Amino acid sequence: MFFKFKNKKITQMLSIVPDKIIKFEDEVKQYNFPEKRTLRMKEIMGFNEHRLFDEGVILSDVAVFGLKYMFDKKMINQDDIDALIYVSNSHDYILPPTSNIIQGRLGLKTDMICLDIEQACAGFIIGLLQAFMLLDTGAVKKAVLITGDTLKSKVSKKDRNSWPIGGESCSITVIENGDSSDIFASVYMDGTGYEALIIPAGGLRMPSNQETAKMRILEDGNERSLDHFLMDGSGVFNFVQTVAPVEIKKAMDFANVTDKDIFAYLFHQPNRFMLEKLADKMGISMSKMPANVVENFGNSSGGTIPLATTFNYSDVFVKEKHKVCFSAFGAGLTCASIIMDLGKLEHCELIEYDSDRKSN
Repeated sequence: MFFKFKNKKITQMLSIVPDKIIKFEDEVKQYNFPEKRTLRMKEIMGFNEHRLFDEGVILSDVAVFGLKYMFDKKMINQDDIDALIYVSNSHDYILPPTSNIIQGRLGLKTDMICLDIEQACAGFIIGLLQAFMLLDTGAVKKAVLITGDTLKSKVSKKDRNSWPIGGESCSITVIENGDSSDIFASVYMDGTGYEALIIPAGGLRMPSNQETAKMRILEDGNERSLDHFLMDGSGVFNFVQTVAPVEIKKAMDFANVTDKDIFAYLFHQPNRFMLEKLADKMGISMSKMPANVVENFGNSSGGTIPLATTFNYSDVFVKEKHKVCFSAFGAGLTCASIIMDLGKLEHCELIEYDSDRKSN
């Protein structure tokens, strides 16, 4: 499915990461594998360290912290927010929507719309599409998109496939109407592959109980319960290597651009190895595709694209405007891309969460 938008622009991007850093070497003893074998993964996959918030800190806390930071710095006037879009798998409760909770905690105006969207790896892309659509109505002048995840409690510490790459972060992106080049987007979704990235228990299909909480050593040698995140690594890798290159090429063709036109490929980052193989498949230079998020912060799902942007290009996109390709691939299974001009931002920054500062 293809989309085209006019006169929409990103004006601000803020990424918030934990100040707690965990080194890969510090956790090798917790897995059911020989340490030397585990350490070999560091170079192959690009693992180094990941960041996690303190226990009890969830995504809405970090979002409130980040928005207060933006209010204090006069980056945005809270009364100007017409739409609050929360795209994540980290919800405060099953009910009510987390976006409404954030609105209430910040005392935002009631003449606005709050939306929760259940998305993972492609959360930033899907959230941008929703923001563009709301801006098209004319009723919304300024939309705030919150993406990221805080899911460490849903990942087994004994799962070497998932724990060492798991990271937590929150991104806040401001989207407004304004003169800009056309924006082109494509979305591909294949629900037949939903089991490739899944937390089996905890929803209405399989409520959590004592049985789902039991830890089991599985065929792959990792130990996890049904309450924990489960990834079919080979299935996901195959999807990214076969479907993603085709779908990204379709988006570029739809936008009538080639590699020469793209300043940077800002992709979701499952790990460095997967991105390197994707770049090879597409014939893209890694110099245009930053792949350093997981090794420095971990994979925070929908937070990795804005984190790649603020970590690698914060100074560039404040001063200059360039054409970029955003793309994400993962849970769903989903592959979604946006090609647009990004730059001359009012603000583009990466900050650390201050756990001592009150966010309520």
